Amino acid sequence: MSGSKMTFEEAMDRLEQIVRLLEKGDTPLEEAMKLFEEGTALAKKCTARLDAAEKKIMKLVRGADGEVSEEEFNVDEEL
Repeated sequence: MSGSKMTFEEAMDRLEQIVRLLEKGDTPLEEAMKLFEEGTALAKKCTARLDAAEKKIMKLVRGADGEVSEEEFNVDEEL
C-alpha cells in the first residue's frame, strides 16, 4: 500500500510494525535501512496530519448571554 494513500491509522499501524521489526535486531542491514527510511517518512506524514488536525480544532464557548460560539482551540490554554 502506498504511503500517500494510507489513512492515519494505517500509517501508525505500519510504523509500529516497523519499530517491532527493528527492535528484534535480526533484520539484515540493507532491509533495516529500508525499514528505517520508510518509518521516518511515515512518522513525518503522521506528524503533518496531526499538525493539520490540530489547526482545525475548534472549541465551543458559551457566552454570558448563553449564546454558543466557536473559538480556535489554543493548545497552551489550561483546562
